[in-house]
Amino acid sequence: MVPHLTTALTGPLLELERQFLDNQTRIEQWFRSQWLETTPLFYGSTDLRNSGFKLAPVDLNLFPGGFNNLNDVFLPLCVQAAQAAIERICPDARNVLLIPENHTRNQFYLQNVAKLVSILRLTGLSVRIGSLLPDVTEPTVLELANGATLTLEPLERRGTRLGVKNFDPCAVLLNNDLSAGIPAPLQGLDGQWLIPPLHAGWHSRRKSNHARAYDQVAKDFAEHVGIDPWRINPEFGVCGQIDFKERTGEECLAGQVDSLLTRIRSKYKEYGVTDEPFVVVKADAGTYGMGIMMVKDAAEVKGLNRKQRNKMSVIKEGLQVHEVIIQEGVHTFETVDDAVAEPVVYMMDHYVVGGFYRVHTERGRDENLNAPGAHFKPLAFETCCTLPDVQQGPDAPPNRFYAYGVVARLALLAAAVEIEQAAPAELAVAAA
Repeated sequence: MVPHLTTALTGPLLELERQFLDNQTRIEQWFRSQWLETTPLFYGSTDLRNSGFKLAPVDLNLFPGGFNNLNDVFLPLCVQAAQAAIERICPDARNVLLIPENHTRNQFYLQNVAKLVSILRLTGLSVRIGSLLPDVTEPTVLELANGATLTLEPLERRGTRLGVKNFDPCAVLLNNDLSAGIPAPLQGLDGQWLIPPLHAGWHSRRKSNHARAYDQVAKDFAEHVGIDPWRINPEFGVCGQIDFKERTGEECLAGQVDSLLTRIRSKYKEYGVTDEPFVVVKADAGTYGMGIMMVKDAAEVKGLNRKQRNKMSVIKEGLQVHEVIIQEGVHTFETVDDAVAEPVVYMMDHYVVGGFYRVHTERGRDENLNAPGAHFKPLAFETCCTLPDVQQGPDAPPNRFYAYGVVARLALLAAAVEIEQAAPAELAVAAA
């Protein structure tokens, strides 16, 4: 069964989805041409927001941690896409070392790792899990709540190669976002593929760089299809010198918020949108929904109280926030079981392989749903996101999910462009 989508009753988005359906051939040709010029990343996930008049990505994760939330019917898609990715990166691959986050007590994350291992093994790969935790000094078996087990092994560095005991992999797959920096075992590797590359980690990656890349991708796509790029692209601004604890940079932040809200109000007026615009202030690096604030007036970011400043000043690994991105807020009109929801789409290589709804019973449609209390509902469609049915209406399940897939692939393409653009600078720093 497909969860009820209130957007099915919202006219403006039906018009956008109809344009996707009418231009499906042109869209797929455009994507093929783009992937000839840009190498896809191994995997990624993107959070989408569907406001009824706008369908846009609001976050892109290059180290996705929710494969356990995918519907089991997506497994063949995952395996096929993973095979395509491995064959492109390392055609003769046999052994792969997976390095996860250091979450030994997070059952949901560990189930994600187990599902990822299962996918890779079904492609014909031998997979072992190497842990960055210093207290993992021997093979450690973790019992999972769903009955599965994982064996974490201590990493072994042999010259410029990394592996575990009696296991020399040709590729190292990271499911660790490197927020705290590049661990010593991962530095200076040679002769092994690192997937994704190290500079895709949050120690160097910035959401604003992704937003710039997406801005260009969205404009090119929109021109090709004949739509207003704003319909698929959240506007943004950046404030790079802020200290929430010391209360410096507030003027910069307030100025960016005011400028962005002014631009949004202008577009709302153009499209006859009566909703109250808002922006999202969030750390320019990092994940897990940390360091995020919803703002409807520039005055709200001046004189933040201690609790608000503490919330915004620190993200994962206790890192201090000094750079923020101010992103156009996109309302979500989607509901699952009468609770506010947003779709999260998963991709491997350049294929959509599934997704789920992030659902929050205590949040509104203009609030952050990636917060404690959220739960996940698998997308339960019968065909994949790339198989629309033009005989049905644009809000029919396969077509709505096709629209999700189009926008999600735009975000993944932008991430691939972003990482390619960042690579020379990263390599130059390493060489220096």
